[in-house]
Amino acid sequence: MEKKATVNKEKIRIAVLAGGRSSEKEVSLRSGKNIHAALLRRGYKNTRIIDIDMEGLKQLFSKKFDIAFNILHGGEGEDGTVQGFLELLGIQYIGSGLSASVTCMDKVICKNILRENDIPTPEFIHIPEYMEIKPGITESIKLNLGFPCIIKPASEGSSVGIKIIKEEQNLEEILKDSHRQFKNIFIERFISGINITVGVIQKFDKIISLPILELVPANEFYDYEAKYTAGKTEFIIPARLQEEVYGLCSEIAEKAFRVFKCRDFARIDMIVEKGKFPLVHDINTVPGMTDLSDLPAEAEKDGISYDELVETLLLNGIWRNEKGK
Repeated sequence: MEKKATVNKEKIRIAVLAGGRSSEKEVSLRSGKNIHAALLRRGYKNTRIIDIDMEGLKQLFSKKFDIAFNILHGGEGEDGTVQGFLELLGIQYIGSGLSASVTCMDKVICKNILRENDIPTPEFIHIPEYMEIKPGITESIKLNLGFPCIIKPASEGSSVGIKIIKEEQNLEEILKDSHRQFKNIFIERFISGINITVGVIQKFDKIISLPILELVPANEFYDYEAKYTAGKTEFIIPARLQEEVYGLCSEIAEKAFRVFKCRDFARIDMIVEKGKFPLVHDINTVPGMTDLSDLPAEAEKDGISYDELVETLLLNGIWRNEKGK
């Protein structure tokens, strides 16, 4: 017998949380508008989109909502801050909980947990906020990671702040600039390979990996412009991988979803080195839901329309909350 959530479409009050203060605000607003429109089309009449500024927070304090659909990308919307706030208010929400949000948003913590659970991830060197950039760091990077390598902020999304370093010249100054701007950074071995992303959704007690999407950016790597500008990236579904590698990537994505205790939806980004060895470099607990986003494209390939995807995520959250009562 198929499980389903109990919901009165006419009465349930839904807040779609979008915007916020992160560098990904505009993308979040685009995602939020799409989700809001989809819910209205599916008959959820009491749905409102709330830009999470001070006025938006006051609306949440009013407790006039039964459930929140969190689509805040990056920053406080994805690092556990908003999740903790909603839990304090007693408002149920769609998306991963507090612990998964914290551990996936901080890429260094995420990479350490991946390692502990035998999930492959590229080698890296961490430079936390309190650490001073010393001359010896260049030699350490050269010996342990080699060139090219890639500098990343520990807690930014949408490829914000990423820099590819092809040689050691001026590396120390580049590191100091990144460290001043983002505080907590790491340097990762640059992987040349096939860029893929695996959307994972939850449908009641089932975890489902969607068709794998291969990303072929026009730019040097899959940066912010390539992600959110039409025509800047070629999307290939299913990814051009050998059958056994394709299956392995799906298994790794589902394992990561379980290990981090993600909920409802997530996107696991990997690079397949030499077409054979998948390496996880990001777990996105609030994946984009714009017209150009990866997760909706993967769902569509699996026969799931955008509106159906949004409603599935909503019903899964409602069912989970009912189950927990």
